[in-house]
Amino acid sequence: MKVRILTLLALASLILAFAFMPSAPAAPNKVNLPAANALPASPATATPAEPHPEIREALGALRRAKEHMEHAAHDFGGHRVEALEATNQAIRQLELCLKFDKD
Repeated sequence: MKVRILTLLALASLILAFAFMPSAPAAPNKVNLPAANALPASPATATPAEPHPEIREALGALRRAKEHMEHAAHDFGGHRVEALEATNQAIRQLELCLKFDKD
């Protein structure tokens, strides 16, 4: 029981560490369009805000943590396998949340 609690605590620590890591924003696409061809975005055709950005951000953090654990030089005190399993399960659950969201 103590090992499971420590595993979950270690996983939560890794997730929080990766969630708060600064990341560089993607460079904007530089497409040179003539001003005459540029159409103003109308409210009807504007893209809606991204749904559930926190969940998508958590998915990214979990995937980065998983990648780090898979390629780490050590086994995190014997907890790597269980942490990877818990991370995979968390990723699957969040993907299901987004898949079945009706909003």
